[in-house]
Amino acid sequence: MAKTTKNLSIQPLGDRVVVKPLESEEVSASGIIIPDTVKKEKAERGTVVATGPGRYDDGAVVPMNVKKGDEVLFEQTYREPIEIDGEDYYIFNESSILAILPKN
Repeated sequence: MAKTTKNLSIQPLGDRVVVKPLESEEVSASGIIIPDTVKKEKAERGTVVATGPGRYDDGAVVPMNVKKGDEVLFEQTYREPIEIDGEDYYIFNESSILAILPKN
């Protein structure tokens, strides 16, 4: 079943992206659920829901490598997510994205 994303009431500028973090909970080998509030030094996963036009380099726009709908790994941010239309999102530069994950 395909997931649908609603249109956001925000448009990022430059090389910024808006990412909806994927909800995940980890389970230890003994079956204990580790909540998201326990922060670890690792990448997070999310879905790109909006992108800016790209960054400027010597007056020319360098297009974005990611697009809406891409599932990505991104550097863990140490700021709180922002709330847009009742949902949590992160806004950061494209350079914070570590990888685009393959679609299944």
